[in-house]
Amino acid sequence: MARRSTPSSEFYESNTNVKWVVLIASVLISVGSIYYTNVLVDQLKSRERQQVELFARAIEYTLSNEAENLLFVTDEIIFKNNSIPTIYITGENSYQYRNITINESWSVKRKEEFLRKQVEEMKALYDPIQMTYRNEAGEVEILGYVYYKNSFLLTQLILYPYLQLSVIAIFAFIAYLAFNYSKAAEQNRVWVGLAKETAHQLGTPISSLMAWIEVLRDDPTLKQKGIIAELEKDIKKLTVVTERFSSIGSVPTLKAENIVMLVNNVVNYLRPRISSKISIEVFTLSENIQVMVHAPLFEWVLENLCKNAVDAIGTSGAIAVKILRGSDSKVFIDVSDTGKGIPRSKVSMVFRPGFTTKKRGWGLGLALAKRIIEAYHSGKIFVRTSEENQGTTFRISLNAVTVQTELDN
Repeated sequence: MARRSTPSSEFYESNTNVKWVVLIASVLISVGSIYYTNVLVDQLKSRERQQVELFARAIEYTLSNEAENLLFVTDEIIFKNNSIPTIYITGENSYQYRNITINESWSVKRKEEFLRKQVEEMKALYDPIQMTYRNEAGEVEILGYVYYKNSFLLTQLILYPYLQLSVIAIFAFIAYLAFNYSKAAEQNRVWVGLAKETAHQLGTPISSLMAWIEVLRDDPTLKQKGIIAELEKDIKKLTVVTERFSSIGSVPTLKAENIVMLVNNVVNYLRPRISSKISIEVFTLSENIQVMVHAPLFEWVLENLCKNAVDAIGTSGAIAVKILRGSDSKVFIDVSDTGKGIPRSKVSMVFRPGFTTKKRGWGLGLALAKRIIEAYHSGKIFVRTSEENQGTTFRISLNAVTVQTELDN
């Protein structure tokens, strides 16, 4: 059956699309920022390479000339390199370095070991620059090599976009959580207001129906047919529904209840009100399983699951409600049907407000059920299994009454 689009579902679909647009835009901005920074990094790397080459040529010049007055070369080129870490090796592994911090208290051996490690790191980053000169015979001889690595400024520039994006991501995540929290709070206020107003509106007709029941008791024909008893059941049900709506928005008081009895109450009420071609049965290994619940709200959740199962089955089929004791003081209630099932692509959406596969419906039943079980009962509700044209199983996980709780009560 095709899913009918409602105003509520359209809002959530639109909201999801907006999130994707924002995510894609953020990714594009991030990629653009990293790309532009990398362009600047490449330019700065090229500039530093040129500076180191000039530095190497200056050293080469000073080593190749015996002139005493080389102050310009040494002062204006060699000593002007005060940012790029460099190591130049001349002669018999004679290490000279600039812009590298070495503890003067270290031994000569330790200093050389430290410089050798620095050279290995520099080799991994950039190819060394060779220093040469021509001897008197016109032959080119190697004076040594200059090794270097990124300056502190260049290292900062490389790391800057990632640090910037990390900070932006943290703030965006906090903003996202705040937005979702405020949106959820607004939705909760709307639901609470709607629920309490519904409970208030139901109060007057229920009182009137109770008065009419007393009038109808005087009719012996109706009394003999059992109509009065059925009407009383429905009025009692309406009263429970009113209590359920009144409980939304306030923290319900959880009490130790026999979950088997609560499940049977719901099933016994629904059985005569659904098609005789749909069977509904309860299975349990124990008749007394105590669980901490708010009875009216839990019955509402179970009734909602059973009604959804009836809608999914259609003409004929079966519903099974299984009550199981789990480990870690948990109790599981599985509601299984032989209906049309839920497509895999839709399973994650069934508890979303506004999602519905019915021709008529607002898609709030399962959303409220999830809120009741998880927010009020500290439990879990989820789709355990679902196969198209084979059926679906919903599982409710609740906290069982511990021995200590039973003693306290």
